[in-house]
Amino acid sequence: MRLRIRITGAVQGVGFRPHVYRLARARGLAGYVLNSIQGVCIEVEGPTASVEAFQEELRAGPPANAVVSGFSSEAIAEQGGGEFAVRHSDSSGEPAAYLLPDLAICTACLKDIGDPRNRRYRYPFTTCTHCGPRYSIVRGLPYDRPQTSMDRFPMCPACLAEYTDPADRRFHAQTNCCADCGPRLTLCAPAGQTLAAGHEALLQTSQAVRDGRIVALKGIGGFHLICDARNAAVITELRRRKRRPTKPFAVMAPSWPASEEALQLLRSPQAPIVLVEHDNELPDEIAPGNPFLGLMLPYSPLHTLLLDELGFAIVATSGNLSDEPICIDNGEALHRLGAVADLFLMHDRPILRPVDDSIVRFIGGQPVLLRRARGYAPLPLPSPVDLPELLATGAHMKNTVAFSRGRLVFVSQHLGDLSTLPAVESHRRALSDMRETYQLRPTGVACDLHPDYGSTRSAESLGLPVTRVQHHEAHVLAGVLEHHIEAPLLGVSWDGSGYGTDATVWGGEFLLFDGARCRRIAHLRPFSLPGGEQAVREPRRALLGLLHEIGREELARHLFQAAEWQVLESMLARRLNCPATTSAGRLFDAAAALLGLCPVSSFEGEAAMRLEFAARRSNTSETVECGTDWQPLIEHLASAKGSIEDRAAVFHHALVGMIVGVARKAAIQKVLLTGGCFQNALLTEQCSAALGGAGFKVYTHQALPPNDGAVAAGQILAAALRSGGPPCA
Repeated sequence: MRLRIRITGAVQGVGFRPHVYRLARARGLAGYVLNSIQGVCIEVEGPTASVEAFQEELRAGPPANAVVSGFSSEAIAEQGGGEFAVRHSDSSGEPAAYLLPDLAICTACLKDIGDPRNRRYRYPFTTCTHCGPRYSIVRGLPYDRPQTSMDRFPMCPACLAEYTDPADRRFHAQTNCCADCGPRLTLCAPAGQTLAAGHEALLQTSQAVRDGRIVALKGIGGFHLICDARNAAVITELRRRKRRPTKPFAVMAPSWPASEEALQLLRSPQAPIVLVEHDNELPDEIAPGNPFLGLMLPYSPLHTLLLDELGFAIVATSGNLSDEPICIDNGEALHRLGAVADLFLMHDRPILRPVDDSIVRFIGGQPVLLRRARGYAPLPLPSPVDLPELLATGAHMKNTVAFSRGRLVFVSQHLGDLSTLPAVESHRRALSDMRETYQLRPTGVACDLHPDYGSTRSAESLGLPVTRVQHHEAHVLAGVLEHHIEAPLLGVSWDGSGYGTDATVWGGEFLLFDGARCRRIAHLRPFSLPGGEQAVREPRRALLGLLHEIGREELARHLFQAAEWQVLESMLARRLNCPATTSAGRLFDAAAALLGLCPVSSFEGEAAMRLEFAARRSNTSETVECGTDWQPLIEHLASAKGSIEDRAAVFHHALVGMIVGVARKAAIQKVLLTGGCFQNALLTEQCSAALGGAGFKVYTHQALPPNDGAVAAGQILAAALRSGGPPCA
């Protein structure tokens, strides 16, 4: 018999064709395998029993790192004998294959670069079919070398022999190369002059790090800024140059004592940054006042070789200035980071799209993505319903973009905040790249309800019908998409801010999803934000607005100078630039300011983090009953009863009670916790336990972030479900 088999999913760049070739040859079958724009196409012929056994073996055991979403076969006319072959790719038809994420170096390649007898000894661009860059270097489908930025590196005879040898693990490895034919390292001064090349460049870089210098290192998906993680002075200088006074830096270490669950993630092909508790072995300047360390292990050959030379941990933070996109181009890095880095360790393999490091935190014993990027994006999520082909432009903070096709939603890598013109330009490039790479023909575009967001304006510029989706509805529908939750559902959508249908700032929302749309059934008591956006950066202002609502402004008087106080009091009295909000995120800010933990913040979420960390140090079970009215809770915090840590814990307990109370009144059995506030492990774990104990089925995010990184996915589902009417009643 002869079968035609079609396999869709993330099946290109994982060694699928070599895998099929070996299975077929082992059974003496004829036919071929090729990459197509739809995935992998196979025709296989031979004795019926052998063909059927081949099909079952292939279905049961795809290659490592492959994600199979569709497997179909049909009997076709026999063609007779011949051998089994790997054919040239077919680029005709409608795209259906997935682009594969960038994958961490595999153990076999690690062995190669560490073996002095191997021809790839110390070669920093060693890869095979099981590892290496994918999404960051591919132009389109099908995934073949001419469709990647490796097309400028013709293989030498030795590499070509591996590429064409079915017995070699580099058989049809599109990134295959060596020191004779592949990318090369160069070490440059900020003015651009070359100081060293090849392995000497890496040796000089390691010495520079030992000497306390800051280096911009070009990795897989962009540049890192690196320095000695043991050196408080150089870390402080990096903070000054990067304009990042207190936000935690990630650390890359050769090894680290961590839990088995954390180590499993750190060593996985995704190799994300994992938040682990640490014992202050490294300077506090890495993550001031933070008991967690953002840790990653070396995930590329280049990082591995550098850490092997150093033997100690380095800071490895994104190569950008605060609020700007990560640098990916050599010239761009020299221009934008020339005043930040002392040296530049670069290479000549182009990065085609920026892919930052993913971040994972364990919440309730489960890994939760806080930033979905390298290793995870752009793999799609299955949808519970058929979807038209749509685009979504995402949120303003922690932006991602997305598109739908059939029953799949593809979410981009983390793009960052859209607070600067370069960030907005990067966002538009990402949309254009997505349309071109996947050959999209969208029927519409979904965006946020806020009229002034850069993501909204990007949507309006596309010339497509625009569906505006309320921010917190998008959060809830992202959870519906991730978990395929059937209505009715109570969505607890808590974050810093989102434009409401009443033109106020929402953020402490309880939304009922009925299967087609969301309805607002409850929210936190509103209060004013004196100065609007300025109150986001100054938790003391959120506190003042909160206290003004209950006539207790004097409790915040000590946090302001006399002139500031007079201006803000006048603004509140006249309600001038004092937008109303129901934001749970700003409530966290106000509590942190009231307890003296963070009157002024330097990065989004800092105050809430400090409040969580304080609460984690308390053993109290005390709480305050307050419904959705926070006044009794704020008065308790102001009473100075108990330590700061105990009052921070009471704050968390009270919010848990608030959520359980609304859930009981709503009498809806399914509850979703979504929004940036549920990055807080303490809040999420306590809510999940209390709701579960009260008989509710609780859903939290894992594959999508709880924060605004999930909004684009929710916008897609909202637009698909929408049949007219307002976005969220």
